[in-house]
Amino acid sequence: MKIILTQDVDNLGAPGDIVEVKDGYGRNYLLPRGYAIGWTKGAEKQIDQIKRARSAREIRGREHADEVRTQLEALTVNFAAKAGEAGRLFGSVTTADVAAAIKSAGGPLVEKRAIELEGHIKQLGDYPVRVALHPGVDATVTLHVVSA
Repeated sequence: MKIILTQDVDNLGAPGDIVEVKDGYGRNYLLPRGYAIGWTKGAEKQIDQIKRARSAREIRGREHADEVRTQLEALTVNFAAKAGEAGRLFGSVTTADVAAAIKSAGGPLVEKRAIELEGHIKQLGDYPVRVALHPGVDATVTLHVVSA
């Protein structure tokens, strides 16, 4: 079965790659979960859009990753969330919330998949957030969760 990947799949490829997989793997796992779409002539155009979006977000090399790391580590990232009197949040802070907070703090565009949280953030306070920028280059950002 010939498919086009829409997300990173371990040991298979990156978004926009055309790969050949076993029928059952494609039909029962990749397609239902949205990791891939079936290959057609019309889907060829979608590949170009996926690759352009990926190249816009992509870190271009180790030097660029080091520059982005210095930008991120110099940031003060605040996230305002609704909280109760004891400081417990109504809900939790997600990686998408952290990516949006980094962007609103004046930082570079970071993919939510590159952000790694140490457990769930459900209390007010300061939390270290690791951002994987490039193989071997990680940035640590301190997230200040404050009451809204």
